[in-house]
Amino acid sequence: MDILVVGGGGREHAVIKALKKSRRAGKIYALPGNGGIAKDAECIPVKATDIAGIVRTAREKKVDFAVVTPDDPLCMGCVDALEEAGVPCFGPTKNAAVIEGSKVFSKQLMKKYGIPTAASETFSDPDAAIAYLKTASYPTVIKADGLALGKGAVIVNTFDEAQKTVREMMVDKVFGASGEHILVEEFLTGPEVSVLSFTDGKTVVPMVSSMDHKRAKDGDEGLNTGGMGTVAPNPYYTKEVAELCMEKIFLPTVRAMNAEGRTFKGCLYFGLMLTKDGPKVIEYNCRFGDPETQVVLPLLMSDLLEIMLAVRGGTLNADMVRFKPGAACCVVLASEGYPKHYETGFPITMPEAGANEDIFVAGAKLEDGVLKTSGGRVLGAVATADTLQGAVAQAYALAEKIHFENAYMRRDIGRRALMALKGE
Repeated sequence: MDILVVGGGGREHAVIKALKKSRRAGKIYALPGNGGIAKDAECIPVKATDIAGIVRTAREKKVDFAVVTPDDPLCMGCVDALEEAGVPCFGPTKNAAVIEGSKVFSKQLMKKYGIPTAASETFSDPDAAIAYLKTASYPTVIKADGLALGKGAVIVNTFDEAQKTVREMMVDKVFGASGEHILVEEFLTGPEVSVLSFTDGKTVVPMVSSMDHKRAKDGDEGLNTGGMGTVAPNPYYTKEVAELCMEKIFLPTVRAMNAEGRTFKGCLYFGLMLTKDGPKVIEYNCRFGDPETQVVLPLLMSDLLEIMLAVRGGTLNADMVRFKPGAACCVVLASEGYPKHYETGFPITMPEAGANEDIFVAGAKLEDGVLKTSGGRVLGAVATADTLQGAVAQAYALAEKIHFENAYMRRDIGRRALMALKGE
């Protein structure tokens, strides 16, 4: 089967490498892909948000299957357009992708169907939001309703910070139309867990849990980023917690979406907080997480393409999805200054990945055959091992062999998870 993958980041590189292992995989096209993905797929310079261009390319290349991974095209209806053109797809339709596309929608869904989450209030008027925040307890969380590149949730510690954040979102429009409505949400505490899951709208099959590291600097300091690294599995996500999440969150969410006429088929991401009152949903994503995918898929033993076909066909079952024991670690190499101001265009030198290693390229382009940096997050150095300690050590050893000017990485990816395993 010839396959088209929409997107051009490290997540897409991980998905493409996993799809290549399938016995049924033929030619793989990436739209737009990137300089690193070009080793594993034919990259075609069509933007992930150019829905008409994606459909046109799918028809021209006569692809048999398409995988739409980024949030923007999913929320814009890319799957709907491809399916209408006769191209079978993995990914939710537009009316189901709203579970990520609108935080107001997802919060109302959770309230209506009794899915545990943080208490919140919704505002469409900045003055009303600011008046409410005068009486709020701090810290509190302010979230833009729509998509904001993973940067739409801000923890504020004082009223002055809250007022400034509301004005930036709703008046200055730092996130464009995504900030027209906002949520003011209770600040929850506890370990965070990311759980990606396959669902065909009936069955939910969770993947290996993971722990993301969002902050730019060691010790979880600095600005929020798209993610500086991940480890899997997450030691806080025990068998007992997993069973509770399936009963109270995962299945109720899928059933709620069905009840609303928004059947979700694809990868449904649960961002969870394990509070003293039990697991609660912080956020939903309508797709594979980035960089969580870079540690989850290297542990997948099953055929990803077969799983995706079963998801679309409504024939998913838990026996189809198997993960190898052990652990994985992804260390992101970024451009110094990310997520704010950074320079690009520097040549990248890196080794061939060894046994149990992968290098997933996110922000790089090919110029005259030379791979150069072109983004904030440049690539992820990934390793799997029998133990988390081994995976972390091997991922950092791999990262140390990758070089480009102004390269930056956190030095503590996995430290919190290792401490949790020791009971600290």
